[in-house]
Amino acid sequence: MLCFSVLNRFLEILKWKNLVLVIEKISLYTATKQVLAGVTAGLFTPNGIGEYAGKALYFPKKETKRVLFLNLICNGIQMVLTIVFGLIGLLYLGYTMYFFILIGIGLLVLTFLFLTKNANIKGYSIALFLEKIAEIPKKIHQKNILLAIARYLTFSHQYYFLFLLFGVEIDYFTLMATITAVYFIASSLPSFQFLDFVVKGGVAIWFFEKLNIDEYIVLFISTFMWLLNVVLPVLIGSYFVLIYKTQDIATKKPSH
Repeated sequence: MLCFSVLNRFLEILKWKNLVLVIEKISLYTATKQVLAGVTAGLFTPNGIGEYAGKALYFPKKETKRVLFLNLICNGIQMVLTIVFGLIGLLYLGYTMYFFILIGIGLLVLTFLFLTKNANIKGYSIALFLEKIAEIPKKIHQKNILLAIARYLTFSHQYYFLFLLFGVEIDYFTLMATITAVYFIASSLPSFQFLDFVVKGGVAIWFFEKLNIDEYIVLFISTFMWLLNVVLPVLIGSYFVLIYKTQDIATKKPSH
């Protein structure tokens, strides 16, 4: 389980290292430092939004907008995969009504975005955003997508194998479909990372009780996943944040 967590975060680090090539080439260590510091910065902010600012601190101020944009691309592809796999999971589990309602809402949102793509708000528009995405080399996009898929498969199968360790005997596709549905619904709800296990645990209990899985097993697994994939990276990231703060204070200290 620890190897799954290391691989999960390592793939995220590779995603970031790949995307930052748009600005500059960074080492694996630098990418690790930025990702883990970002995770730490996002711990007490809604939906981990502080992660954007955490990464931006390591770049010159003139690059702040591009760093925020690249982080949006990095997290955006992960969210797209969560939605796609989650919808497939809902359809497989027989939640047909919810599937078509969500598809309908999605189409309405896409239609609205298409009709307003040229709307300019303080110099920003959806059309401009799409242009900026197109400016990123295709090879970087392709690698980003492949790494995102690998990461999604990693943490979802970590969830799957934890159920196997607790003796849950449900066929692979049903269990995986339920896991993807849980991630989809939980990711759609506003939350703080330090309370992530509560949100995911609540959603997971609702779905897994229909498979007659003990709620205590579901809650324990959700908490364990949170400890491995959020708390552990935050503890390591805290070191990098502390080092950054120490260096920042040192540079601002007046000389005598």
